[in-house]
Parts: sequence; C-alpha cells; structure tokens
Amino acid sequence: MDELFDRLFPICRSITGPGLRETLSILSEYLPLEQLGEPTGSSVFDWTIPKEWRIREAWVKGPDGSTIIDFKKSNLHVLNYSIPVNRKMGLDELKEHLYSLPHMPEAIPYVTSYYKERWGFCLPHRQLEQLEPGTYHAYIDSELADGELNFGHAILPGESNKEILISTYVCHPSLANNELSGPVTAAFLYRRLAAWTKRRFTYRFVFVPETIGSITYLHRFGKHLKEKLHTGLVLTCLGGAQHRLSYKMSRRGNVPTDRLVQHLFRLQALQGDIRGFTPINGSDERQYCSPGFNLPVGQMSRMVYNCYPGYHNSFDTKETMTIEALQQSVDELEQLLRAIELDGYYVNQNPYGEVKLDKHDLYPDLNSPLNGVYSSNNVADNRVQLDRILVMLNYCDGEHSLLDIADKCGCSILQLEPIVRILKEKQLLQGPYLEPRNEMIE
Repeated sequence: MDELFDRLFPICRSITGPGLRETLSILSEYLPLEQLGEPTGSSVFDWTIPKEWRIREAWVKGPDGSTIIDFKKSNLHVLNYSIPVNRKMGLDELKEHLYSLPHMPEAIPYVTSYYKERWGFCLPHRQLEQLEPGTYHAYIDSELADGELNFGHAILPGESNKEILISTYVCHPSLANNELSGPVTAAFLYRRLAAWTKRRFTYRFVFVPETIGSITYLHRFGKHLKEKLHTGLVLTCLGGAQHRLSYKMSRRGNVPTDRLVQHLFRLQALQGDIRGFTPINGSDERQYCSPGFNLPVGQMSRMVYNCYPGYHNSFDTKETMTIEALQQSVDELEQLLRAIELDGYYVNQNPYGEVKLDKHDLYPDLNSPLNGVYSSNNVADNRVQLDRILVMLNYCDGEHSLLDIADKCGCSILQLEPIVRILKEKQLLQGPYLEPRNEMIE
C-alpha cells in the first residue's frame, strides 16, 4: 500500500487528462481494471463531458526574475483546469488570480475551475502577504482539447449475479486522505476478496473522477445497477490515525449496508459512528442515490471530509493519513462484506418440533447443574453454541433474516458464522436466500 501511494501521489490528476489515465494504468497493475472513456462533448444526463485538460509547466516569476511559485514543486500550486497564460503584470492584477487560505497561512489550497475558463495559482497566505509591488511574469503551459473522460471498473465474479458496488474517485492531485485513501484501500480490498475461496455476490469495483465520473458511469451502467445491485459503498477519506469508521446512510435508510453497519457498530463488532444521508455534501453516493436511481449505496469514511485541518490543502499528507489506517480500513471493510455475504434468509430442514441435536453431535453428552457449566462433545462453552443453535433453528423459518436472529441472540451476525457453517454441514439448514421464503420444507 505504501508503494502504491508513493507512485500515485506525485501525479497531477484532474477529472480528465493524462494524469487520470496514468493513475488508472498504475491501479491496473493491482487489480484487473477495464479502462473506459466518454468523448468530449457527450451529454450525460444534465451534464456535458468537458474538454480534456493537459498541463506541462507553470510558474510565476517575481520582479527580480526569481521563481516564486513553481508547479514542479506542488501540483496544488496551479488552479486545476487553468487555461494557458503567458503575461507580465503588476502585483494588483496578479492577485486577482492568486488563491490562499488566510486562516491557514502555511497551507497551499486545492482550487478547481472545471466548467468556467480561468487561470490561477495557489500559494500559502504567508507567502502572498510578503509579495512586494513590481512586475510579475505568470506562465502556464496547458491546453483544453477534445479528448475523453476516463474511468475504470473491475468485476470480481461470485455465485450470484447480484452485485455489491465498491466505488471511489481518482481525480484529486497531491491529497492523501481526501484522494488516495479511497483508491488504495479499494485496490487492496479487491485483492483481499479475490483470495476468498467462495463469494456469494459479484463485486463491482469502480474508479471514477468524482461527480462527473460517477454521473457518466451511471449514464452507461445505471440500468444494469438498478437491476442487479444488492448494496454498495462509496469509499472516501479512509485514513486518519486514531479515527473510527464513519458511515453515511443511504438515501433509502434501510439497505443492507445501512442495517448491517448499524448492527455491527451497536454491538462494537466494528468501531464507528453513523451519519445521516444528505445531498448537501459528501461524495459520489449523492449520484448513486439521486432520485432517478435511488440505489442502495452508503458511504464509508474515517477522517471525514471537511472535518480535519488538511481538507483540500497541502496539509493532507501521508503522515496525517497513515498507511496503517488504510490497512485497518481494509480489514474492517472485509468484515463488513463478510457480514453482507452471511446475511439473508435461512430455512430449517426439520421444522416440526426441535431437532434431536445429540443425533447430530450438537447436544451435550453430560448435562449437569453442579457448576452451571454444560460439557459436551467438543463444544463446552457455557451453552453459548447450544443456545445459539436453538435460537437459529427456531427462527430460521424463511421469514427472519440472519440479522434479525443475531439481534435475538444478542450477538454480532459475524459470531453466527460458525453456527451457520455447522448446521449446513449437518444438512439442517439451507440458505441464505435474498428474499423471505414462507414455505416450510416437508
């Protein structure tokens, strides 16, 4: 993960252009990414694919001829999508094209102008205040040209054609938590899931430039997602040492990720907090959850956007994000996906009366009240397994989901995984099914 981060961080990304394609190509070394494109000028719902931005060089020279701002030192120094300029001007005119953060005088802000042509530079406010009157030379070697908007996806097949979406964005330059935490985590989550011996669902990993990219993806694949999507997650801002997971609910408020994340957080199987859905801010979940699609998609973060000092400025570094936090995010997201795989509706194959568990080596061979401990054949655990088996078999009627049953057991759904495995091995249980099944097996 550290190596991938270091390869991606220096690239000048935007919503189009060579930096975006280079990023997708590097990610393709880590997962089998199919790269796609939509030509300049194409209509995607209410949007139009803009011209492709290409930048080669940019700087500002002061009155003494020295370079005071240099794109080579930081991608953030240039207003993203700047048109070309090669002009000499006074300080007052130059300041109309300079951007800084007065409340963070040492930081370089991240500023964009995708849909209105302008040029500009970004610099620390401290440096801006020290500029002296005189003639300055502003130079940006860039172009806006017909090209395409690029994006990619990787499909990891499962037993079912019902899909789980994992979406993240690849368009911000030189930002760690607010850019690279998503694609780096997604790439290594893909590798983790690819190593599973069995997958119930098909997984769709999507890498797009934020907003216009997900809108373009929905324009091409939205109908398919409406038919096939079981649930999904947008991954963003997943770094931050000492930060817990933070989940933003879907627009529907009751999709599988909503219910399972709340369950796992409540029982502290995962550590995290819940945020309600809002279209006011966030990431691409706003597009997936737009009313025409209303897909079952939530958003997972850790050090949440707009809530930390480095948001959209040069203080968003690997040191504040930490690779260790990304590793923890992969681990925890894998646990959530295991819970999604496990949940569903199961059917007891012997529903008339209790199953004679000792016949299946599932009941204690010594039942004694002397010390409150029930010993049994290799499952002596103070009745925990036995009690969960009894609850499972009673409520696995095709009408109660495994999540419902976990709540009745007072345990995490993940703690029922060994019970499901045992009962299926004993041919006492069938499932899981995506929808309730009312019929009992005769």
